[in-house]
Amino acid sequence: MSKWVKAMNVSDVPQGTGSIVAIGDKQIAVFCVEGQYYAIDNTCPHRGGPLGEGELDGPVVTCPWHGWEFDVTTGVSPINPAACVKCFDCKVEGDGVLIRADG
Repeated sequence: MSKWVKAMNVSDVPQGTGSIVAIGDKQIAVFCVEGQYYAIDNTCPHRGGPLGEGELDGPVVTCPWHGWEFDVTTGVSPINPAACVKCFDCKVEGDGVLIRADG
């Protein structure tokens, strides 16, 4: 079963940026791309870098540790489609960003 959890306020993630939130024991990176919010696993599969601290170029975030790239809308690397991170459903209600968390 899963439930929607308010992760943060919309103002916490300005356009073109990312932020990190903990939900349960998961670290989740939340990004705002063209007014839409996306949530992916914060941990880069390469060496565990914090994707939420990475540079965002359009929908692609670059891991700050070793430069691996992931499309935040799909979780898939545009360089190597075999490399991917988990995506979480994300929506906005009022001024809150909600993420569907496993329950």
